[in-house]
Amino acid sequence: MQKNTLRLGVHTSIAGGFHLSLERAKELGCNTMQIFSHSPRQWLVGELAGDSVKQFKEFKKSYDISPVFIHVSYLINLCAADELLEKSANLLVKELDIADTLDVEYVVLHTGSASSMDADVARAKAVKALKSISSTKKWKTKLLLENTAGERGDITSSILDLKELMTGVGGSLIGGICIDTCHAFAAGYDISSKAGVDSFVDELRALQMLDSVKLVHLNDSKKGHNSRVDRHEHIGEGQIGSAGIKYFINHSAFKNIPMILETPKHTEEDDPRNLKLVRELISR
Repeated sequence: MQKNTLRLGVHTSIAGGFHLSLERAKELGCNTMQIFSHSPRQWLVGELAGDSVKQFKEFKKSYDISPVFIHVSYLINLCAADELLEKSANLLVKELDIADTLDVEYVVLHTGSASSMDADVARAKAVKALKSISSTKKWKTKLLLENTAGERGDITSSILDLKELMTGVGGSLIGGICIDTCHAFAAGYDISSKAGVDSFVDELRALQMLDSVKLVHLNDSKKGHNSRVDRHEHIGEGQIGSAGIKYFINHSAFKNIPMILETPKHTEEDDPRNLKLVRELISR
């Protein structure tokens, strides 16, 4: 098994200023990270403080924390009814604007939930919304579409779903995809074994999507394979388990892909413990 030099990080808080998220990542020994640009459960986005933006850019460069990812608000739903869809599109534009201001490389998007709508119709609606957003302006930052766990209404729980959206939108807005290991496992990809990880990679390759993977959200799963339930667990303590996680992170297909942990944060020791375990699994 080939050793890799992994870009490994966690989701860090922006409390007190954007620049402090980089300080927190540095203290954990991270060389990549993910943040929210504002409260993920609010529509309101405050003004950016100039000093914090300047320090963010300086720290990002001096600490060699790159790439940086912004995860969009959980409220965004590009399959929603008209009023909510307009609010979602406007908020996504703001997220992209903030990313450009901060020189953040990628913005990670959960496309939305179809509710009672047919999934094909919902994906077409999301494609239309993304194409409309793409036509408004150009951003340096790129959008990543994240796979989902297959809960009711999910429209991007398979690699084929993600490919359909990317192909449909076209243009330069979408820079690739984010693979969440918990979501993949819950949606039916059994990545708890070598054979399952190999099969998952084979599907990415067959659909010509392997080169589109720009980020891995590295999470164990509290619920079982094909459960269609999105519940993240500490590394090695869930249903994917240490063996599956170890093979996944050491697979040659992902050797140059940044990995961000979104494991539970109940105490200040949780992030260091999960990071330590991942580093051990890489080095073994």
